Amino acid sequence: MAVLDPLESCDTTSRVQGGQDVAVAVRRGSSRERRYVVTCRDTPVEKASVPMNQQPFEQMPFQTLPEEPRRAHLYSRTREEFIKLDSPHFGRMQVSTRRWGKGPPLVCVHGLMTTSYSFRYLLEPLADSFELFLFDLPGAGRSDKPDVQYGAFEMADAIGDVMQAAGLEGAPVLGNSMGGYLCMWLAMRRPAVMSRLVNLHSPGLPTFRVRALEGAMALVPRSEALLDWMVARDPLRWAFRNVHYWDESLKSLEEAREYAAPLSTPDGRRAFSRHLSDTMCASTMRTFERELQDRCAQGRPFPVPLQLVYAKRDPMVPPVVGVKLAKLVPSAKIAWLDEASHFAHVDATDRFLATMIPFLRGK
Repeated sequence: MAVLDPLESCDTTSRVQGGQDVAVAVRRGSSRERRYVVTCRDTPVEKASVPMNQQPFEQMPFQTLPEEPRRAHLYSRTREEFIKLDSPHFGRMQVSTRRWGKGPPLVCVHGLMTTSYSFRYLLEPLADSFELFLFDLPGAGRSDKPDVQYGAFEMADAIGDVMQAAGLEGAPVLGNSMGGYLCMWLAMRRPAVMSRLVNLHSPGLPTFRVRALEGAMALVPRSEALLDWMVARDPLRWAFRNVHYWDESLKSLEEAREYAAPLSTPDGRRAFSRHLSDTMCASTMRTFERELQDRCAQGRPFPVPLQLVYAKRDPMVPPVVGVKLAKLVPSAKIAWLDEASHFAHVDATDRFLATMIPFLRGK
């Protein structure tokens, strides 16, 4: 398996097989503007660019955020429904879910501090190919936020419980960021729950950032109370500052309000703090890494077909995680995206779909 250097920069043209022709052309302009043009059959042309006066990942002043995003989406047209779960760990709780499209199901699992809104730009292009099932993780968005620990094992099992309750056991899964990490745990714990997995730029290995976060949460007195105070001062600006796109002009007040809503309540801030301290625990990630190492050494494949998709640059999850996961799971397919973030389903939608769809179709 060839693994590209995530820092490599090159002009490429490729063709994805499996019934869908995809031409990818990289046109390099000035140092402040680079464009991709992606043409897919039955898919609109995407021109993803950073504005001339803005660097990649450069955040605009909060006060300049537009009310609505510059790219329209269909999220407001989805209907919210709640699934009631009786979880051995989380207790009786309600989970916010949404469905959109027609065809075989595709379960979408969001990441840290985001919600099902994260998948808004997948609704239109996939509407005729898949029925998307979106939901808010326990402790996130509009789902309940019980006062318990949010360990990775318990969160992974909760994803499986939601899928079973929704009648989606055995469906393919797309997990983004923390959601991708949890779905890899779920596949190793309960492989029958999913048929295949797309992991879009997840953490999962005990990098310096993860270890530093764990150390800070452990050493700082009353760290949960301190984080609560920091977030409660201005949840809108907190949400704005802690989501990062290659093209920051994709942001809006609509997005900031969506992600800030749970952070505006004490229960939501407590759950967010425990996602950081429990779900993203470095010691659990060490266990995850050892489990993958043992499987690799014993020649045991990953329990389900796995595709890794990573951006070559990201300020939050270092791309080296993708390099290491590809080595730990030799059976996995890996794709690298230029000019994207670990939210590539938002800022590189067409290019991400050109990678994901053939995999979901078994190509």
